[in-house]
Parts: sequence; C-alpha cells; structure tokens
Amino acid sequence: MQLKIMMPKKKHLSASRAPLILFLCQMISALEVPLDLVQPPTITQQSPKDYIIDPRENIVIQCEAKGKPPPSFSWTRNGTHFDIDKDPLVTMKSGSGTLTVNIMSEGKAETYEGVYQCTARNERGAAISNNIVIRPSRSPLWTKEKLERITLRNGQSLVLPCRPPVGLPPPIIFWMDNSFQRLPQSERVSQGLNGDLYFSNVLPEDTREDYICYARFNHTQTIQQKQPISVKVISVDELNDTIAANLSDTEFYGAKSHRERPPTFLTPEGNASRKEELRGNVLSLECIAEGLPTPIIYWIKEDGTLPINRTFYRNFKKTLQIVQVTEADSGNYQCIAKNALGAIHHIISVTVKAAPYWIIAPQNLVLSPGEDGTLICRANGNPKPRISWLLNGVPIEIAPDDPSRKIDGDTIIFSNVQERSSAVYQCNASNEYGYLLANAFVNVLAEPPRILTSADTLYQVIANRPALLDCAFFGSPLPTIEWFKGAKGSALREDIYVLHENGTLEIPVAQKDSTGTYTCVARNKLGMAKNDIHLEIKDPTRIIKQPEYAVVQRGSTVSFECIVKHDHTLIPTVMWLKDHRELPSDGRFTVDKDHLVVADVNDDDGGTYTCVANTTLDNVSASAVLSVVDVPNPPFDLELTDQLDRSVQLSWTPGDDNNSPISKFIIEYEDAMHEPGLWHHQTEVPGAQTTAQLKLSPYVNYSFRVMAVNSLGRSLPSEASEQYLTKAAEPDKNPTAVEGLGSEPDNLVITWKPLNGFESNGPGLQYKVSWRQKDGDDEWTSMVVADVSKYIVSGTPTFVPYLIKVQALNDAGFAPEPAVVLGHSGEDLPMVAPGNVHVNVVNSTLAEVHWDPVPLKSIRGHLQGYRIYYWKAQSSSTRNRRHIEKKILTFQGSKTHGMLPGLEPFSHYTLNVRVVNGKGEGPASPDRVFNTPEGVPSAPSSLKIVNPTLDSLTLEWEPPSHPNGVLTEYTLKYQPINSTHELGPLVDLKIPANKTRWTLKNLNFSTRYKFYFYAQTAAGSGNQITEEAITTVDEAMASRQVDIATQGWFIGLMCAVALLILILLIVCFIRRNKGGKYPVKEKEDAHADPEIQPMKEDDGTFGEYRLFSFVSSASF
Repeated sequence: MQLKIMMPKKKHLSASRAPLILFLCQMISALEVPLDLVQPPTITQQSPKDYIIDPRENIVIQCEAKGKPPPSFSWTRNGTHFDIDKDPLVTMKSGSGTLTVNIMSEGKAETYEGVYQCTARNERGAAISNNIVIRPSRSPLWTKEKLERITLRNGQSLVLPCRPPVGLPPPIIFWMDNSFQRLPQSERVSQGLNGDLYFSNVLPEDTREDYICYARFNHTQTIQQKQPISVKVISVDELNDTIAANLSDTEFYGAKSHRERPPTFLTPEGNASRKEELRGNVLSLECIAEGLPTPIIYWIKEDGTLPINRTFYRNFKKTLQIVQVTEADSGNYQCIAKNALGAIHHIISVTVKAAPYWIIAPQNLVLSPGEDGTLICRANGNPKPRISWLLNGVPIEIAPDDPSRKIDGDTIIFSNVQERSSAVYQCNASNEYGYLLANAFVNVLAEPPRILTSADTLYQVIANRPALLDCAFFGSPLPTIEWFKGAKGSALREDIYVLHENGTLEIPVAQKDSTGTYTCVARNKLGMAKNDIHLEIKDPTRIIKQPEYAVVQRGSTVSFECIVKHDHTLIPTVMWLKDHRELPSDGRFTVDKDHLVVADVNDDDGGTYTCVANTTLDNVSASAVLSVVDVPNPPFDLELTDQLDRSVQLSWTPGDDNNSPISKFIIEYEDAMHEPGLWHHQTEVPGAQTTAQLKLSPYVNYSFRVMAVNSLGRSLPSEASEQYLTKAAEPDKNPTAVEGLGSEPDNLVITWKPLNGFESNGPGLQYKVSWRQKDGDDEWTSMVVADVSKYIVSGTPTFVPYLIKVQALNDAGFAPEPAVVLGHSGEDLPMVAPGNVHVNVVNSTLAEVHWDPVPLKSIRGHLQGYRIYYWKAQSSSTRNRRHIEKKILTFQGSKTHGMLPGLEPFSHYTLNVRVVNGKGEGPASPDRVFNTPEGVPSAPSSLKIVNPTLDSLTLEWEPPSHPNGVLTEYTLKYQPINSTHELGPLVDLKIPANKTRWTLKNLNFSTRYKFYFYAQTAAGSGNQITEEAITTVDEAMASRQVDIATQGWFIGLMCAVALLILILLIVCFIRRNKGGKYPVKEKEDAHADPEIQPMKEDDGTFGEYRLFSFVSSASF
C-alpha cells in the first residue's frame, strides 16, 4: 500500500527512540521558503532589548533581515522617524539595517540615548525589531566623605558600609586592603549582597587601617574605591586601670558588651520580610547574624522542600540561591541563626512573578491562493500578559481590512486567501515585567513541488537501529509526500514505516533487507517532483573478547585484551581510555592490535580501563577495573585534648593500611592566622601509636592533620582537626641577618630578616633598632619601627664603624637582648690617587706595574682593589692613529703590583692607576708611558705562484699584517715532491725585506714543489705560510711520448711498470700511516715561539680584564 502525507499526524516515539525527538523537532519546524522565491521580510539578527553601550566606543545597533525582493530598512527613535541622512555621525551598513554611530571622532553617547526600532520592508510586508533601549554605561566616582576611626571592644558586632555609587550596569563589589589583597572572609566576617562588610563579632586581629570597598564596573573596565576605613579593636581586660578609667562607653562603637550572647540578625531586620523575583532568574535570600560565639545559619522552606539540583549555598551558608526559579518556588523560607546560647529565625515570603514567555509563538504561513490557515500567539506570565496584533508594524485595528482575515484573541484565522493577503504580522505579549514581540509572515504563493534534499544521497545505517531518510520539500499548496522502494515502485506498508510531516521516512528497526533505493515523490495541483535515496545496512561492531578485572602489585605488569568484530566494509579504530580520559603519555603504556599492556604499575595506574571501538557509523566499549595495592588510607576522627598554653594532645583513628602495615604517622600543622593553607612538619610517631603530645608556640591558630606511612608510601592527609588558638607571649627570638651598610655617604641603612607570623608570638610585632658609633662614647640611639625589614639612619659621617642591634617586640613584651653587629655608614669616592707608579717591561707582550698604596683614611670605604687603565697610544711604525682602545685590569684587595698581559710588540703604551672602593673609583695617577720591544712577525698575508714555465716559477706575496717590528728579510725554503709524494732536498733562500715578488729559475720541468715562506725581525722568525706549484711540461718530449705510446711493446711495458708502482704505493701508504712526516714539519715543531707560551702567576697578579673603545680627536 502506498503511504501519503496528507495532514499532520501525531507520532508516538518509544523510549528507545527518544534520541530522535530533538532531531525531528528541528526538522518539523515552520516551512522555510527557498530564497529564490518572493517572500516577506524576516528579521534574522538584532541588538538586545536592553543595550548598554560603552561611551568610549562607536555605537553599533544591529538589524539584519532577509526577504525577496531584498528589504529596505528604516528606523524610529523614541517613537518618531529617525532620519539617518540628516545626522552626519550615523551610517547604515549597505544591504543591511545595522546602524553605526561614530562617536569616537565627535559627539557624545548620551546624545543617542533612547528607544530604537528597526523596520525591514519590501512589497510583501514589513517586519519590525524589538524596542532596543540604548543606554551608555556609567561608572561614577564615590562621593567624598570623611570617615572617622571606628573603635570598639573585642567581641562586638560591626557593619562597615560600602554604599557604592549607582552605576549602569550595577558594579561588582569586593573588599581589599592597600596592597590590593582581598580581605579574608569566614563564617564570622563576610560581605553581604548589598556590598557591606559584616562582622558577627570582632577580634583584635581585625584591627587595621585599610578596610577599602572597591566597585568594579565591568562594562567600562574601571574600578572605583571608597576611602579607607580604620578599625581599632580594644580588649578591655588588657587596658591598665588608668586607661580604663579615662575611657567611657561613648568612645566605643555601639554599647554591647564583649561577653558571649545569643544571635541577633544584622540583616534582614525584624522577624519577617518579603522578596519578589522573576521567573528564570536566580533567587538570592540572605541572612547575616551577629553573636558570640559566631552563629551558624540554617535554611528550610516551610510546607515544602528545597529543589535539590537548583539550590546552592553561598557566603558560608548565609546566602541561599535557587537558580532558574519558577512559580512553584514561591512560599515562605526560614533562616535560622544558632549558637551555644540560643537561636533566632526570620521568615522571608517569596513571590515569583513572570515576564511573558511563549506557550505557542506564531510561525510563518505559506499558503496558496484559496487556502485557509491560522496564526496562533499564545503566551503566559504573572500577571497574565495582554496580546495585541500588528500588521506590517501598524496596530491591526487601524490597518486596512482584509476579508480573508478574522481575529479571535490570540489567534488570527485566514480563509480563502489571495496574493494580496501576503503580509507580516506582529504579536506583542506584554505585562508590567516585560514584553515579547514575534514576527510571522503570511506568504501567498502558487508553486509546484520541489525537493530540496540532494539527489542520490547515500545513507549508511547499522542493523537493528532506526534509519531516517530525509526528503526536504517545498511547494504551495503544501505537497503530499509518497515513498516507494525499488525500481518497480513497490509500495511501503504503513505498519513498517513511519512518515513524518517534514517528509522524512523513518524505518524504526532497519534490517539487512532494508537495503535498497527509496524514491520520494512530492505532488500538489501544480506538479510533481521526485528524488532517489539509497540505503545501506551494515553489521554492528561487537567486542567478542572483553578486558577483565585485574588486581596487581605495584611494579608488576598487567595486560588487558579487547578483540573486535565489525562489518567488513567499515574500518574500525580501537582506542583505550583510563577513567574516561586518554591514556597518560607514558612509555609504560603499550597498545597493539588486541592488547593494552601497562608495565611497572604504580599507584596512579589504578582505575577503570575502557576499550572503545569506533567506526564511521557506530561505537562500542567495554571496561575493566585495575586495582593496585596502595598506600594507607588517611587517618580520621582527629581530636584535641589536654589543651595548655604550650602543648596539646592529639589523637586519631588509623585508616585502612591497604595490606601493608603502617610504619609511622606524620603530623603536620597549619597556622590559619599567619599562613593559611600552608602546612608544616610537626613531628613523627611510630605506627602503633595513635596519640601524640605536641609542643606549641604562642599566638598561633593551630590546625593539625595526620598522614600514615607504609612500605609503599604515605597516605593522603587526614581532614584537619579543630582549630586551637594559643595565647600571645613576647617573642622568643630576634630577627637574623642584621647588617649595616650605607647607601649614601651620609647615611646608615640597617637591614634584617624579619620574623614570620609564626615567630611573632603575638599581635603588634615591631622592632627596636639601636645604633652607636663603635669608636665613640655616645649612648645607644634607638627607634621602634613597624613590621618592616629596613631602617635608614641619616646624617652620619662617611664610612664610620657602627655597633648595631635589632630587638623584636610585640604587645606582650620584648624578645631577649639581641646580639651586637658591626656595620659601616655609607662610602664616598676615594680622595687620593696611587703614587710612585712605575712599569717594568718583561717582554714584547707582558709588562709588570708597581704602585704605592693610598692611605686607608683617604679610601673612605671598603677597599675593593686597584684598577689599571692602559691603552696603546701609538705604534713605532704608525704615527697617525685616531682610534684608541682603552683596557682595564682590576686587582682585588691591597695588591701593589700586577701584570699586564696581551700587549702588542713594538708599541707605545700609556697607563694610570686608580684605587676602587664600594662607591667607585678614586682619581687617576699621573699617566706613565712605556714601549714594548720588537716581537716576531705574523705570517705573510698571502703567497701566490704565478707564471709557471718549464724551469721557473714566480712567487708573489703580501707583507705580514702584524710585523711587530722592523722586517729584516724573508726566508724562502722549497723542495721538490716526486710521484710517490717523497720530499727532495730542501733549498734555503734569503730575500730582502723590501721585495714582494721573486722568480726561481733552473727548476726541473713538470715537477711539483712545496714552498715554505716566512718573515723575520730582529726578534726572530715569524709563522710560515706554505704553498705548492708545478712547472710546465716540455712539448717535444710530450709528442714523442705520444708516438711511443702507440706501440704495442710500450703498452705492455707500461702495464708492468704500473703494477710495480701500485705495489710500491701500497707499501709507502702503510709506512706513512705509521707516523712519517715532512722534515720541515719537524722543524716547525722544534721552532716554537717562546714568547707565546702560557704564562702562570701564582700570586694572582693578573687582574680582571675589561676593554673600552673610544675615538680620540688627537693624533699620535
């Protein structure tokens, strides 16, 4: 039987088909008109209703629409036409309705504040946007106010008001100190929803000068701050009788006693209050109580329960939040504040209102001439919203009449429509909390069917799963859809297949015989269209061998097996997961075709391992758990007893030892007052012991935790114990690393490593800094400073020794008497230059400098050493040099001589000496000059052999780049090299120093020669340069050789000679590899330059070396 879609049918999907619902709901939406057909405008994008803009940036108001013909755009502002052409700062994007207001060049954002609405219009109707309210963001400054210091007794409650400036949007409030560190909050101290900072009761540590409320305006990325608030908490018990007699209650904040008391609410006030919230928002209810001890807050809902998945507690349970609130969340909520002395409750009556929300939003209608249809606009809200209709942006009451249209409340009924009935209708649902606006067009078209799905689409589906064959279509009137299977057009039976309103054919359980070609046919009175769809059914992927549960010891190897069977036309990929994540990138994990192997198993390897087999159509998985013998479980039930000032007893219950006996327990402590979150080692006890007597320090808010240790390692830490605050006492120790050094000639900078919070032993940590001159009779001068690490004494004489001591103190008293440290006031530059400077030239590259030390008093600081500046002023062979390189050698300590290495031979040098202290250099000594003697020259810069003849060779060269003296002559040595690479006799030839070319005659023809060439000064011979060259061949002899070479007997003779030469070459090669070398090489090794040997200086007379270059205007 043939299946047809004649009208909408309600489909009932079983639970197993539930994943299809979303897909089909998306497909069975309002019929989309192809863009090549005439259609009214549709708004596709627009700015939000409440549009807060940044006043520093250009304003962009979006309005995009589609339609055929393309729509034109217009705007209203505050209900009247907005003429864009008359405002030079406003431009509209081409082909769009989006406006850009260029306020960055000129103009103010406030000028364009208002309500904007966009209209997109073509010949078929007009669509309108929401009312877009444009408001510039604002981040006003705090009003200036003078805040008095707040003084109150220990244990009283306190509220620090924030009262931020009103901004748009409202700012985010937080409290910090002057160092931009967030103030710590707890059950006792917390910030309310209004931004105020609430103290249920104050403690001495709440005393500070910098309680600062900050307001962050995210839209403009600015932060404003309130004036700092100063709070002083006084404990009456600690005041002496005189101070207590002079203080009246009126000098304190409030009049409550610091004694323990039951809770009372700081906010909200009274026993009951009301709260109204809108549906879909976050409902936030707050109760903050004061009392001593600090109250705990509880929440209940009368006549109901709190929604489990939508309820959250914030701010230490002082705030109850319910997200996505609904009308069902209305009711009475009770917050209860309780401490050891009593309880109090407050009832908050919550009413949930609702801005309009859609029940049925109007959908576009595509009708053919003469058809009927309806537009439904159904919304709900609290209170019930009012429904109003517009036609092309105009209230429908004043729009032109249309006999095909009838309005019935939230429904418009159309009958026997014609082309003139095409229009865009707007539905507005509004109440006092907001509105909804929806555009829906009626488009009257006469179009034959067309199928929008691509032809010959191939679907592949796993057997026994649903198959969905798509047949998207369009036509007006709405076409009927028919499906056929196979080339013969066999009809589809309705009891096997499901046809959906959007044309999709569903095969609920696809089998192998479902494979084939399906034809979709769309018909209306104007024509017919069809399309072929191909379906292939594949075998499902299965895991036929699953991984199995395993228990292994740490360090062992474990293997999991996973064998997969799949359709032969699909290529599976197999991957392994650990705890539903990728395997660790660790070489211990090895994956092959069917196995996962984990070598050297450790504690972290325990967990669930999953084998996942994926194809393009399906995936299957199987899991197994790996259990590893592990470290102990953490101890629990920690309890503190025998609480004394300097000791406490800690007891605990051990956790499971995981099959390895516990050898010891490690106890750690946290100081929540000074270093919250940081745990320190306290002690260790044997594994059989479950109690420990712990030594404590004063003024520490202790928490303890315990870890168990066995042969495999230590456990995770236990839960922290209750906190125990020890009483304050005077410091046990003084700061360390005390030093006295001056940063200027007239000061003394005293520094020390301050005590940490744990070592302070009490509040009010300060330091008493004392000093006096070491060699004087002055009394100690003292100054008490805050918890810092430096104090500067001004007006001191230059570089005078001082005795220094730094003593810690706090509100409870002084630490023991500190040790005395020697320091010095600031240094100044030395006043005197070294005298009697003289130079002893050792050789052409080395000189020794001597000088007399300067008087110690003239140094005016710590002697660092002496510094020699020296430079090559001129060369004996070069009279005009403009570039001077200054070099510096520093000799540490009190040395009075030093060596200057690396000098250039045959040069003129100048030097001076300066004394150096911690401040810098003193004046320079008078310049001393000295000359270095000649040295051996460098090798000639180049050597070339030119113009070879039968018996001569010509040599050309360039002089040495560094002659290091006056050249006296050149030495040329040469020797022939035979065909076996043996060297002949060496010829030695002297050449005048003024020559750069020389011709050697009477040489053998066709012979290779090796040349050795070097220059000489009075100091000796320099490095040599070598070269090889060959004389030319005699032409007559060469021609005779060619004639002989054509004879057979000669060829045989040459072959025999060649064989003998080959044997000789092999013998020579073997001998040469055993260490043979040229005789000249032996001479080179024997004639090493003694002046370039490494130098040693046992007494450290070679100083630190630096090089400075500058250009001098003088000529030398």
